[in-house]
Amino acid sequence: MKRIAVFASGGGTDFQSVIDANEREKFCEIAILVASKNNIGAIARAEKHEIPYAVFAKESYPDLETLYAELGRRLNSLEVDYIVLAGWLKIIPDSFIKAFEDRIINIHPSLIPSFCGAGYYGLKVHRAVLEYGAKISGCTVHFVNEVPDGGAIIAQTAVEVEEGDTPETLQARILEEEHKLLPACVKKLCEGKIVKSGRKVTIL
Repeated sequence: MKRIAVFASGGGTDFQSVIDANEREKFCEIAILVASKNNIGAIARAEKHEIPYAVFAKESYPDLETLYAELGRRLNSLEVDYIVLAGWLKIIPDSFIKAFEDRIINIHPSLIPSFCGAGYYGLKVHRAVLEYGAKISGCTVHFVNEVPDGGAIIAQTAVEVEEGDTPETLQARILEEEHKLLPACVKKLCEGKIVKSGRKVTIL
């Protein structure tokens, strides 16, 4: 059975969606939660479900390269097969991405390639969607490469923008879809049913 590490920086609701799906139908071992800081909701979720966790805070290391080198060693010691970014807000250096090439996936709260890239996270994404006047948004699960939100797309779910939406109401509806899409993609990945060839991804 494949072993995954989940990276989170906040409340951990996407992390929880993977935990819940995996408890319903065991498809992976959650080897570790990697948190970017102490006292976040994701850690409380890990403790509740007896999942090991580690905090890799930026201020504890001289630079990001050192942080991710140590993190890479930890993941290799745990024999982690895949990394799932579930609300991870820390920059990832190219060296780490190369070390785990095609083994890192992320969920983003828009339909990539729209409203994504550097600076697009959290409510900023949904505010930009509304300010632009887009009629459809959604969420995307994709492989991670050296370009922020630029990796090959695995799957997407569309959500209509409704009259009177605020960034918060749009975020809430998209989050509901994230909680379905992310665990479904993690399951397929761990079952070997996601095949990547360049930018083309096929789900078997």
